[in-house]
Amino acid sequence: MIRLLIVDDHELVREGLRQILVRYPSIELVGEAANGETAIRLNRLLKPDVALVDICMPGLSGLELTTRLKQARPTLAVLVLSVHEAAPIPGRVMEAGASGYLSKGCPVTEIVQAIRTVSRGGRHVGSAVAQKMALDRLPGKEVSPFEALSARELEVLMMLADGQRISEVAEAMHLSPKTIATYKYRIFDKLDTRNDVEMTRMAVRYGIVTPA
Repeated sequence: MIRLLIVDDHELVREGLRQILVRYPSIELVGEAANGETAIRLNRLLKPDVALVDICMPGLSGLELTTRLKQARPTLAVLVLSVHEAAPIPGRVMEAGASGYLSKGCPVTEIVQAIRTVSRGGRHVGSAVAQKMALDRLPGKEVSPFEALSARELEVLMMLADGQRISEVAEAMHLSPKTIATYKYRIFDKLDTRNDVEMTRMAVRYGIVTPA
């Protein structure tokens, strides 16, 4: 029996996954979380085998959450299910310790297969995500400016571009507002943007965040 924790801020997504998974008796849904902090607590209490995680949520986003979940329980397999396929997000999430990355548009059978694969210690990158990653590496393909960002800078950018204030990002990441502000201006410098509006527009254009 595979013990599964679902982490997604959208109730409809959690409900849909719940209805799908009841058809698979080998997968037991042991808990659900709508945010990163709840996921961290349930990971400790429920000890799931696999966490199915959205990458973009209010507060702590999936990139930082992946790191914290793995630090707390290295045996946990983190499987990301996200609408974000643009570079460098999938690669950075895998570097943070995720065992797999799926697009939310993938077939149900692929979600189930991925859960089974990562629960056994394997890795699974969805076909749509793998294709996008391969195309991004073709000669002559424009390199995303976001490749220049560190994992922490990318995390901060995703949260700021999602509309969170510096103080909210600082609280979620357990860092000082001054540190977050420093990251913010490093991001401006690397992306050659002058303010939050330009940064967010660029993030939307390259598929790092979705328009509100």
